[in-house]
Amino acid sequence: MSRNPRKAGRLVVVSNRVALPRQTATGGLASAMRAALQERGGLWFGWSGKCSARSAEELHRLTDGPIDYVTVDLSRADHDDFYAGFANRTLWPLFHYRPDLVDYQRSHLEGYLRVNAIYADQLVKLLEPDDVIWVHDYHLIPLAAMLRERGVRNRIGFFLHTPLPAAALLIALPRHRELLETLASYDLVGLHTARDLRALEDYFLHEVGGAMRPGGRLRAANGRLFRAGVFPISIDTAEVAATARNATAEEGVRELYDSLDGRDLIIGVDRLDYSKGLAERFEAYAHLLERVPELHRHVTFLQIAPPSRGAVPEYRQIRRELERSAGHINGKFATPEWVPIRYVNQSFPHRLLAGYYRVARVGLVTPLRDGMNLVAKEYVACQDPKNPGVLVLSRFAGAAQELTEALLVNPADTAEVSDALERALKMPQRERIARWRSMMDVLERHDITAWRNAFLHALAG
Repeated sequence: MSRNPRKAGRLVVVSNRVALPRQTATGGLASAMRAALQERGGLWFGWSGKCSARSAEELHRLTDGPIDYVTVDLSRADHDDFYAGFANRTLWPLFHYRPDLVDYQRSHLEGYLRVNAIYADQLVKLLEPDDVIWVHDYHLIPLAAMLRERGVRNRIGFFLHTPLPAAALLIALPRHRELLETLASYDLVGLHTARDLRALEDYFLHEVGGAMRPGGRLRAANGRLFRAGVFPISIDTAEVAATARNATAEEGVRELYDSLDGRDLIIGVDRLDYSKGLAERFEAYAHLLERVPELHRHVTFLQIAPPSRGAVPEYRQIRRELERSAGHINGKFATPEWVPIRYVNQSFPHRLLAGYYRVARVGLVTPLRDGMNLVAKEYVACQDPKNPGVLVLSRFAGAAQELTEALLVNPADTAEVSDALERALKMPQRERIARWRSMMDVLERHDITAWRNAFLHALAG
């Protein structure tokens, strides 16, 4: 039952990027936040996506029904230190268990804190006393503490969309307490999995002198009490399934189906990132072709990997490595009428991806670490109930905690992934249907609406 927006107070969403109403954002966060804001009325605040001469020189405002959108520009220097620097060259690799790729610079941390302070300065002017504030992701960890310093006493929740690594890794971050102890300024911290929650509790209990209190509350060293809980994000299951059913009539989907010429399709869809395990995935597919020659000319692997963060050297490097690997695999195994791997560096509309998922006999989702991985859930939701495909899923994706009927693998073990691919391609229809039905039951019970309602209910409590 929807609540009276006036009685409940506005919902104020804060995220690094804002999905404006004229943009065709289809991600889970965008759809979930828009639905919550439509229901309660509220404000979505964040970066405009643009750089200007000075940070937050003016507020850009847009109203669409009950939702106000307010964004600010950043200066190039602030963007480079905050976003390209500390957020994506320090926190992102650390949170994805890659301390070897952490590039910590004091100036980047200072820029990160400076931008969070700019956001706090602008946001505090917009808040009303009964607003409920929901802050998202690793870009904005210290925001609540800065709002508290400015006198804000509203309920504030935080959701981390990435994994949270073990405390032993967190303490490798210089000045980690200055950053991570600010999580105690939130009333509720949401994480994807029980593993992430244990990491947070271990950090506060064993590294910074906190304590557990009755009711599952954590006490920080400064005495502040807050709650932390597991809230696995999900998808709009019914909408995704309907999109996939309708996508079979899309010209692009028909073209893909026709191009397969009766071959089975393995599909991977990932942002181009070292956390996604793409190099290991290519190696596992090559191992499959080497080990099971009867699959030659009967299977095609389509890997869609839109580039991201091109200014970061590690991303340019992984792109070069994957291009070489795909070329090597095709050079070794291709025949005049068959190319074993199709490697594509571009984005596709969500409706086309849904159709591609439905065509694919195997969904290959093997990140080395992932907070959740909604591609895994979307692949399951897109399947034909009478003839579903098989999901091969990394044990280190958050989705593996819910989609237990997938073929779960260690992405670093190329032989294990290769074996799972062979099993998936040869799996009888009855077993495929049973596994799919079990996973679909989970997704129908725990969709994106259930996720946001569970978090907001806990925050209100």
